[in-house]
Amino acid sequence: MLYSKIEGEGKPFLIIHGFLGMSDNWKTLGLQFVQLGYQIHLLDMRNHGKSFHSDEFNYEIMVEDVKAYIDFHNLQNITFLGHSMGGKIAMLFATTYPEYVEKLIIADIGPKYYAPHHQSILEALNAVDFLKKPNRSEVDEIVSKYISDFGTKQFLLKNVYWKTPEELGFRFNLPVFNDKISEIGTALPFENHFDKPALFLRGEKSDYILDSDFETILHHFPLAVIKTIQNAGHWLHAENPTAFYYEVEKFV
Repeated sequence: MLYSKIEGEGKPFLIIHGFLGMSDNWKTLGLQFVQLGYQIHLLDMRNHGKSFHSDEFNYEIMVEDVKAYIDFHNLQNITFLGHSMGGKIAMLFATTYPEYVEKLIIADIGPKYYAPHHQSILEALNAVDFLKKPNRSEVDEIVSKYISDFGTKQFLLKNVYWKTPEELGFRFNLPVFNDKISEIGTALPFENHFDKPALFLRGEKSDYILDSDFETILHHFPLAVIKTIQNAGHWLHAENPTAFYYEVEKFV
């Protein structure tokens, strides 16, 4: 079963993080959504956060993980929010099991195919040798040689934890990501549709959703509304949480 953090009471609202993320990335916004009368479920997907590790890693199997979680908690009429990889999971889930989903919110990802583009991040993570017992500042130093963007670096370093009292490690399953990185960019099957309300939010400074992608989005999600979050890139919920919250509140 997937690890989750559940907050509040009311209608179910599921939030799924992006690649290399975790439920904790959404804690602040999640607590704000609680105030709107929702029970928030912050999930850690397989090979991420505190959830189990597995050699199997693709969108179909992650959708089934979410289905098992929803059935276990007996959830219905769900508002579903996913960012990046989490958005791909949310799209595939909503088009596979539309009867469970009332509203869909997708943060800075489209249904199209994305070519592998995490090479520098994986290179940075693979450069860390935890067998040499580096401390946190030494891990930071190693990662900084490959990644200059402060926000990206901090996002990744949130995954560093004490695996044992003597040795740090990453929470995510890096060997599987090295092997299965191409799975992250997989397109939503052409025939998949979700004919209920959907909100697509894109970062003004991000190139994940282009104007030319609108037609594809509307093919799969004919009721979709597409909004741009100003002064934000791919991590739009962290870079402009006020505008992000405003758009979600208005939609739900």
